[in-house]
Amino acid sequence: MNPDRIARRAAKEVREGMIINLGIGLPTKVIAYLPTDQGIMVHSENGVLGVSAAVNGAEIDRDLIDAGGEYIAVQQGAAFMDSAVSFALIRHGRLDIAMLGAFEVDAEGSLANWKLPGRNTPGIGGGMELAQKARRVVVLCSHTDKKGRPKLVQKSSLPLTAPRCVSRIITELAVIDVGEDGLLLRELAEGVSVDDVIAATDAKLTVALEGPTF
Repeated sequence: MNPDRIARRAAKEVREGMIINLGIGLPTKVIAYLPTDQGIMVHSENGVLGVSAAVNGAEIDRDLIDAGGEYIAVQQGAAFMDSAVSFALIRHGRLDIAMLGAFEVDAEGSLANWKLPGRNTPGIGGGMELAQKARRVVVLCSHTDKKGRPKLVQKSSLPLTAPRCVSRIITELAVIDVGEDGLLLRELAEGVSVDDVIAATDAKLTVALEGPTF
C-alpha cells in the first residue's frame, strides 16, 4: 500500500472553506497535503477546531493532542472547546467531510471500522457519530487486508459503525463511489488496470471511469 498516494488523492476532495475531520490512522496523513491558504479547518473530536500539520521535537506542545493521542499544532484562529460542544458540531451536521479508515465497506456504503472478531476493542468511540452526521463520508483504506482479503465486500459481516453512510472510497488502487445500485469505479491509480481492481474487490463493481490516473 502507498499511504501517501492515498492521502494526496484524498486531499483533492477538500474545497476552500470546508470543515473536515480526519480519522485515526491513514486519514491523518491528509493534513500534509491540504492547502494552507483556503480557510480549511480541521476538526478533532476531543475539542480542537483548526488543527494544522503534525509537529515533532522541540516544537511539541504537550497540551495539544488529537483524538488519537498524537501531538498536533494549531493554525491561527483555532478554537478549543469541551467534548459536548465538539460533538455538537458533529451532530448538527457542521462537518463537510469526515475521512475515516475501514475494515470493510459494502456495496450499500455501510461502514465497519471499529471491531474485528477475536480482538479486544474498548468501544465504538466517536467514529459512529462522524459516520452518521458528517455531510459526506470518504473512506481511506488499503484495498485488501494483510491476508489479501478484499475490504470492499458485497455485504459486510463485521459489526457496523454506521449503515449506508459512505460516499467515496479511496484506496491504493482506485477511487470508487457508492451509487444507488452498488460500487462505481471512478479513477485508477497509476499503473493499475481495471482487472486489477476487479480482482481485489469482492463486491460487484461497475466501471464508470471519470478522471485520469492518480
